[in-house]
This record gives sequence, C-alpha cells and structure tokens, in this order.
Amino acid sequence: MRSDLLLLWSTGVPIIDPLIIFLVTGVVSMSAALSAGALNKLSEEEKPPFASTRNGMVTIVMLGNLAALTLVFSAAYGFINLEWWIALLCVFISFPVVHVIVIQQMFGEFKALMLTSPLVILSIPVLYLYW
Repeated sequence: MRSDLLLLWSTGVPIIDPLIIFLVTGVVSMSAALSAGALNKLSEEEKPPFASTRNGMVTIVMLGNLAALTLVFSAAYGFINLEWWIALLCVFISFPVVHVIVIQQMFGEFKALMLTSPLVILSIPVLYLYW
C-alpha cells in the first residue's frame, strides 16, 4: 500500500478516494444518458431547436451512447474498488434519483445534457488513470 502511494505521489497524480471518483463520474454519466434518452423520446414539437435537426439528433444520440459506456466503465470501477453493494445501489437508485430530483429540475433535459457531456468526456481519462 505504501509503495502505491509513493508511486502516485511521484508521478504527479493527486490521490483521490475511489468513492469520490465513482460518485462523480457515475452521476454525470447517468445524468447525460438519461437526458439524451428523454430528449430522444420527445415529439417533434417539444424538441429544442438544436434537437429538431438531423445532425442535432445524431449528436444527442452519440452523447447518450458515450455517457452510457462511461456509466458502465464507472460501474465496473465501483465494483472493483468499492464494496459491491455500494456500486449496485448507486447505479440503480442513487444516480437516477439525483438526476430526476436535482439535475433535471434545476436545468431541464437539454441544458443538463449540454452541461454533463463535457464532464462525461473528462470522466473517461480520470477513470482510466485511477483504474
């Protein structure tokens, strides 16, 4: 354990608790995936102007797929580095609840997707680096 800490310290990578990495990457990934799915299900009249174009919908679907893959990566990270029940409860209960109660209510689906998508892209190297 001591050699792992020295290795992380000597490489310049800050030491972050695995629970924090899992929670942050999981929440933003779940939120982006749920927002993309909700935008995809809207009727043509209810969609925002960006989503009413073909390229806009392709972008939304691709962001949703990237977020879903990152969520799987985050869940695998959680199952490996944490107790299995923590990761399971967070993926199926906590992350969707945080999205529906907090993020969706504060921003709406389109703004939530646009705010969480860059965080999803940043989550990928963080998960890889701390794996």
